[in-house]
Amino acid sequence: MIFSPSLSRRAALAGAVLAGTIVQAQAQPPRGPVGPPTPPPVQAPAPAPQPAPTPAPQPAGPVAGNGGPGQIGRAGLGNALTGLTDAQLAAFIDGRADFRTAETVAGGLGPIFNDVSCVACHDAGGTGGASRRTVTRFGRTVNGVFDPLEHLGGSLLQARSINPAIREVVPPEANTVARRVTTPLFGAGLIDAIPDSAIVAGTLQRKPAGIAGKVSVVKDVVSGQNRIGRFGWKAQQATLLAFAADAYLNEMGITNRFFPTENAPNGNTALLARFDRVADIEDVADPLDGKTDVDRVADFMRYLAAPARGTATAASLAGEAIFNRLDCAVCHTPTMRTGRHPVAALSEKTVGLYSDLLLHDMGTLGDGIAQGTAGARDMRTAPLWGLRARPVWLHDGRANTVDEAVRAHAGEAQSSRVRYEALSATERTQLLAFLDTL
Repeated sequence: MIFSPSLSRRAALAGAVLAGTIVQAQAQPPRGPVGPPTPPPVQAPAPAPQPAPTPAPQPAGPVAGNGGPGQIGRAGLGNALTGLTDAQLAAFIDGRADFRTAETVAGGLGPIFNDVSCVACHDAGGTGGASRRTVTRFGRTVNGVFDPLEHLGGSLLQARSINPAIREVVPPEANTVARRVTTPLFGAGLIDAIPDSAIVAGTLQRKPAGIAGKVSVVKDVVSGQNRIGRFGWKAQQATLLAFAADAYLNEMGITNRFFPTENAPNGNTALLARFDRVADIEDVADPLDGKTDVDRVADFMRYLAAPARGTATAASLAGEAIFNRLDCAVCHTPTMRTGRHPVAALSEKTVGLYSDLLLHDMGTLGDGIAQGTAGARDMRTAPLWGLRARPVWLHDGRANTVDEAVRAHAGEAQSSRVRYEALSATERTQLLAFLDTL
């Protein structure tokens, strides 16, 4: 957002979202893109002042184990990595403040968006977690070919707006609509530090019949180079900075140096011009350190600790053996390793994420949305670490239990699912006990 010396990014004095003018999209029949406006231009109302949020209490220094200063969620989630320097720890705390800060219309929020802050959708188990919140993706599929309908605002629907006149809807041309829940960010810096070559190597390993896996190749907006995607349900982003910049534009409507163009409501540029009152680029650098909000949030995610493992039991150890026997570990690879990294806390570390970070054809469990290398049935293998802290499971949150999530697996995972369903009650309990330690 626009920097002002009188408005600190450090959370307490950040402006609260305007009251009464931000409109949640209501359920309604789909209609086409909004036509050219006939009434005179409407000035978006100014944000109403609200009390500054009270900062969460902070420990005096780093705490032992899997974390540092911060809000401690379930199993210590939401803490900083151990081994950070004082400067890196300060960047983590600073970035967490921006992660929690509500954006305002005056600061560039909208004019169409999905929520007002990162933490609004990333809070389960601790700051940076998943949530029950979903976003809507849409497009048109004809003869197996997916069109994201970009000219009508697709494929991502921005469900909220600063004024009801520009509320986005799923257009009638769309015949493919999907929902996706928020992904957790714990340990994201470790995933970011895994070399592209390590992910590619996963495609070369021998696999049981019916299981393949492919990399997502994306153009990284930060480096301008083709990289291997690893973040998002379709592995559509390759780096944390790109992931943060994409979220600022597409989830909050904050333009930045990587994504400098606002989203037009259902593609209507005339409406955009009428309601977009803040000059782009909206996320400008702080003159004190040269960082933008996107940089700070990327710092927070980079230094966010991975989920700690739960205590092993006899049942969970038996369940781990069953997990391997069912070939679940073929895609949900227990560990990967980071490469050499300038941040010591991220360099050459074993990462127990339980994912190969590859795209797999999930059959009926796919969401029908194609993005880049990922086809309509392809989904990135969801990392299982932190599984027990999630409120719902699967990409659309349809599963309220881990058992339901396993039973919904299809495509390349169908054989493992069939064998899971054939387990005895005791074996199934043991497997679920293992998954509850992740």
